[in-house]
Amino acid sequence: MQKSSFSLKTGILFSFFFSTLPLGNLLLAQKLQPLRLVDSKATKQTRALFANLQKLAKTNILFGHEDALAYGVHWKDEKGRSDVKDVCGSHPAVFGWELSKLDKYSHNIDTVDFEKLKDWIKEAYQMGGVNTISWHMDNFVTGGDAWDTGKRVVAELLPGGSRHEAYKAKLDLFVEYVNDLKAGGLFKHPIPIIFRPFHEQTGNWFWWGKKYCSPEEYIALWHFTVHYLRDEKKLHNLLYAYSPDIFKSKEEYLKRYPGDAFVDILGLDDYHDVSALGNTKNLTKRLKMLVELAEEKGKVAALTETGRESIPNKKWWTKVLLKSIKAEPKASQIAYLLVWRNASLAHHFGPFAGHPSAPDFLEFSKDPMILFQNQLPDMYHLKH
Repeated sequence: MQKSSFSLKTGILFSFFFSTLPLGNLLLAQKLQPLRLVDSKATKQTRALFANLQKLAKTNILFGHEDALAYGVHWKDEKGRSDVKDVCGSHPAVFGWELSKLDKYSHNIDTVDFEKLKDWIKEAYQMGGVNTISWHMDNFVTGGDAWDTGKRVVAELLPGGSRHEAYKAKLDLFVEYVNDLKAGGLFKHPIPIIFRPFHEQTGNWFWWGKKYCSPEEYIALWHFTVHYLRDEKKLHNLLYAYSPDIFKSKEEYLKRYPGDAFVDILGLDDYHDVSALGNTKNLTKRLKMLVELAEEKGKVAALTETGRESIPNKKWWTKVLLKSIKAEPKASQIAYLLVWRNASLAHHFGPFAGHPSAPDFLEFSKDPMILFQNQLPDMYHLKH
C-alpha cells in the first residue's frame, strides 16, 4: 500500500474530528481510517463528500443517471425536470456529465450545450446532489473520436511525446471549465466533482484501451494528469475515479491501477453482466472484490456505469440490478451506481413515465438501501 497523500498531522486531526461525532448521527465514522485523498489540499466540501460517500456506503447506495437534468426521452431542457423524477418523484442523487467535445466549447457528444451544462451542475449541487464527469477525449493523433483506435496515442501524450503540448492545452480547457463551477451565494466555493477520465481501459474500444498502450504508459498518463491538474493548475475540488470494465480478479483490476496516491474512488463499469448475455452472479462477485479492495485501501467503491439499453425486462430494476447487488452483503457496500443516459426511445438506460419498467423502478426507488436526491443527508459538511 502506498503512503497517503495526507500528512500525519492531518490524519490525526481527522481521526480526532470523527471521534467527536454523536452516536446517533447517520454519518458517524466508526473505525474509519484517516481520509486518504489524492489531494492533500482538497477543499473542505470535497473532503466531506469523500468521507460521507465512504460512510454511507456501509448502509446505502446513491442512485445516479447520466445527463438527468438536460433531457429525457420525450423532452429537452425543461427546468426542474428529469425522467427519474417523473417516475418516482425525486431526481437522482448522482448526476453524470460528459465533456467529450470540450475543445469545440459548444456541445458535447450527447449534444449538450456546455454553458447550460454549467448551470445544471450548479443546480445539482444546490439540491445537494453529487456531480461526476467523464471525458471521451478525441484521438489526439488522428483527429477522430474516442473510439478511433487506428493509431497509438497514449505514448504521444506523455512528456516528450509529439502530442504532449496538445494534451496540456486540452487540460487547460478543462481547468478553465471547472474553475467556472462555483456555488452561488456570498462566499463562492468550487463545486466538488468526481472526475472519471480514461475509463473502461481494460477494454479495446477506446484509444487508451489495453491493446493500444502498456500498463506503464497508462499509469504514466494518469500520473501526469493528476500532477498537472492538482499541482500546476491548483484544482482542489476533484475526486479521481478509476473505472475499468469487467475484471476476473483483484490482480487484473489492479494491473493498470495508478496507485493509492492517485485514486480516490474505485469504480467498475459493467453493462455485460446485466445484459441478455451476461450472468448477474458475476456482477455480485465483481462488486464484492471491488468493495474489499476499497476497504483495504481506504477508498470509495462505486458501480460507475451500468444499465440495460431500452430496459426490455420490465422487472429489471428489482429482479436483476437490485437483486445482484443485494445478493452478497459486501457487494452491496458500494457508494453509488449510475445508469447511462436517456437519449431516445431507441437509446435509453433509465426509466421514464409510461415505460413498462416504470412501476418496477418505483418499487426499486422505495428500497431503503437506495437513496435519491430528496433523501440525501448533507453530503458537503461533516457535523460535530
